[in-house]
Amino acid sequence: QLQLVESGGGSVQPGGSLRLSCAASGSTLDAYAIGWFRQAPGKEREGVSCISKTGRSGDSARSVKGRFIISRDNANNTVYLQMNSLKPEDTAIYYCAARRGWPLLASYEYEYWGLGTQVTVSS
Repeated sequence: QLQLVESGGGSVQPGGSLRLSCAASGSTLDAYAIGWFRQAPGKEREGVSCISKTGRSGDSARSVKGRFIISRDNANNTVYLQMNSLKPEDTAIYYCAARRGWPLLASYEYEYWGLGTQVTVSS
């Protein structure tokens, strides 16, 4: 059974950066496409970025394009989300999730989920 654990969240000022990690255990990560999602209080969960099994393709939400970069290191069973130029509206709990098949930004397509890591952007 694949298990995912997010880390790297925290508090940062607007304009700052954070790098989130999604570490997998129980199975090799290279069998799965990975997505990053976030959920702010009172809002629905939204797709942020996703990446294919090989790392050669993916997608990002319009709100984070040019600021967030998703990458993966299959040798170390880890996926990363580099977040730059953070804004207060990026404040949310960030989750990583895995699915077999193509990378997608739709959360209902994902089978395995981590418990999330909090990101707070505030001055």
